Amino acid sequence: MHKFLIHNRGDHVGVATTTIKSGEKVVGVYMDDEDTIELTSNGDIPLGHKISVVDLDKSENVIKYQVTIGETTKQLSKGDYVHTHNIKTKRW
Repeated sequence: MHKFLIHNRGDHVGVATTTIKSGEKVVGVYMDDEDTIELTSNGDIPLGHKISVVDLDKSENVIKYQVTIGETTKQLSKGDYVHTHNIKTKRW
């Protein structure tokens, strides 16, 4: 059973459809082609929050919905919790 959804192929983050625990192996589904990805969570991720599905360096763009939603403030690894503590918005 999947625990997160990725809206589009090429997006850097998925959205948790249930709370994900640190160290948990989880499956995500790409909504545009129904392909799956499996990774291990590097931290607790609350329902509705983002999980990284790619490795990103500091100061890289973060893509969701095929749109840049922010920039990393530190290096991110697959499975990291993505939120205001490690990205800054590019929307305003």
